[in-house]
Parts: sequence; C-alpha cells; structure tokens
Amino acid sequence: MDASPDLVFRYANGVALLAWIALAASPAPARWSPWVRRITGRVLPLAFAVVYVAMLALHWPAEGGFGSIAEVQALFAVPGALAAGWIHYLAFDLFVGTWIAERGAALGLPHWQLVPLLLLTFLFGPAGLLGFVLLRALRRPASLRLAPEAAA
Repeated sequence: MDASPDLVFRYANGVALLAWIALAASPAPARWSPWVRRITGRVLPLAFAVVYVAMLALHWPAEGGFGSIAEVQALFAVPGALAAGWIHYLAFDLFVGTWIAERGAALGLPHWQLVPLLLLTFLFGPAGLLGFVLLRALRRPASLRLAPEAAA
C-alpha cells in the first residue's frame, strides 16, 4: 500500500470525521455511547499515535525545527512532516472531544449543549475546550473547584 503523505492525510481525515460524527450522535443515555467513547477517546487516538510515529520515522529528519516560527515553517514544508503534524492535531482534538463528552455526561450537562462544543473542538481544538470550561462555569461552577487533595 502506498503510504504517501497525501493518502495518509486523506484516510486519517476520513476516519476522524466519522469518529466526530459518531461522538456527536452518542448522547450519554444511548446504549452505544460507552462503546463509541472507547473508540473515539482511546482506540483512535492510539491508532493515530502509531501513524504519527510511522510518518515521523519515514520522513525525519526534515529541515527546520521548533526553535522559531521560521524553523517550524521549514519543517512543515516537508509533506510527511506536515501530515504527521496534522495527525497529531487529529489525535489530541479527538481525545479532548471525547473527554468533553464524558465529563459533560458525568456532570449531567445536556448532550445538545455539548454538541456545539464538540464541533468547535473538531474545527478549532482549544476553542472547544475553552467553551466547555465556560459552559461548566455557567452550569456547574462547583465542578471547576480543585479537590482538596489537588490543592495541596
């Protein structure tokens, strides 16, 4: 099978999109939700991690680095490194989105309030996480307090 960066990018995007759709369509009371959340929050991020490491192994060392914006730009000019970077985003955003769904359900937040945050996390990662924290601050402010053992 051809492991070109473009092909890996397309397959990873397709899998991630299906996972996000499944996550959004899985409210807490649905009997399939725990299964979906195991896939979206554990199995797929780990699978993406394997692909990420493989892409780095195949396309490293690349020009550039992480010391300046110019170095990062040079690094991402290499298609394989760019695909690895994109898969990095897919893995972590999906992990965070699943955490939002799990934590929101545990807090008793209605799923319809979480779906826009899942979309925001899918499209803009940290903005969805921020939205979830703001929703918790409005709806369940006590959930943001540090546990006594965590404050020590």
